[in-house]
Amino acid sequence: MASGEPLVVLLHGLGRRHASMAGMARALEAAGFESYCAGYPSRRHGVRELAAELADRVAARAGDRPLCAVTHSMGGVVVRHMHDPRLRWRRIVMLAPPNQGSYLARQLSRVGAMRWVFGPAIGELADASSWPPPPAPVAVIAGTRRLAIGNPTSWTFGRALPADVAHDGTVAVHETQLPEMAAFAEVDATHSWIMRSPEVQALTVRYLRTGAF
Repeated sequence: MASGEPLVVLLHGLGRRHASMAGMARALEAAGFESYCAGYPSRRHGVRELAAELADRVAARAGDRPLCAVTHSMGGVVVRHMHDPRLRWRRIVMLAPPNQGSYLARQLSRVGAMRWVFGPAIGELADASSWPPPPAPVAVIAGTRRLAIGNPTSWTFGRALPADVAHDGTVAVHETQLPEMAAFAEVDATHSWIMRSPEVQALTVRYLRTGAF
């Protein structure tokens, strides 16, 4: 692919692996994009340390090419911390990101066993007040399916989410939003596998191509 075409970096969420974004990678490549599923040890370090390590790897992979990102959940928070002069961000699509901080993370971070399971990032996800804005124009896609067998959080910890709040079993719709969003959509998808939704994949391709839904 020509050096002027963007490389699309895919960032998974907390406790996940790069393989969770494989379906999205296939959809992007079918649409003509080159993608890079960038795995990272999400439960081992805090967000800023993860972002710095990823910035080094992405810069080495991309060279002087422009970049786009497609992120899931905490991956959206990580990319917000990837302000690096080596990275030429063009557009970002965030899937179910806790951009306003996470109510569920606040509840879980109060439990010592959960801090051990999820690592230092779970506490950081509770409070978004110090997070930088995204490094490029952003589209946000939020899920609205509260309960799904394939999303264990939805029928365990996710039951703590307020009953009168729209959510995807893990993150509330209002928690995903940013005042400076370039585009926003709600889809009938659950948190864990929102990236597998054909509708989400189509919206993602459309935004990366046009900057709009």
